[in-house]
Amino acid sequence: MMNFVVFQLLYRHRWACAWLQLLLGCCLTASSLAADRPWLLIDTKSSTLMVIQGDRPIAKFSDVAIGRGGVAEQRLKDDNRTPLGRFRVMKINKGSHYYRFYGLNYPTLEHAFRAWKKGIIDYRIYRQISDAILNHQEPPQDTPLGGHLGIHGLGQGDHRIHRNFHWTRGCIALTNEQIDALAPWIEVGTEVVIN
Repeated sequence: MMNFVVFQLLYRHRWACAWLQLLLGCCLTASSLAADRPWLLIDTKSSTLMVIQGDRPIAKFSDVAIGRGGVAEQRLKDDNRTPLGRFRVMKINKGSHYYRFYGLNYPTLEHAFRAWKKGIIDYRIYRQISDAILNHQEPPQDTPLGGHLGIHGLGQGDHRIHRNFHWTRGCIALTNEQIDALAPWIEVGTEVVIN
């Protein structure tokens, strides 16, 4: 009974509720990374993507392109930046304009909470995002934080541009051949760390 009363008090206070949701989301992410399933590490400084199982790299892809606006802790709609953080694959589109598209669960609880604290989004939008994530659904993609973030191929894009420039609107891009080689390690739920 006492735990229920404490929970109700926390839930009624919006900041406490937001912190509780953020903490829960971080714990779930951290525990799933500890499993022995392969996960992806994208190093934006070296433009590489590594597949890691346990603590051992099992594949590495070079010349990965990121957003033409660079990277950011807090991505905003249309800023063409790649957000840093921990994500998971939410959907797979094998018929994408970019050959294959592995959609990530952006914005995450951490990104939404940070944006709410800074006044970038209001509490209503924060709750829409957090409720979707906590219910294992795709978060809203049309907020001031942007959306449609993922890992994809080139499609019919120019290989020379891909090799020489960061050209995406925030996504992580590989060549179509690299996406084919990466495909066996990606499924819905695969963890992705962008740093």
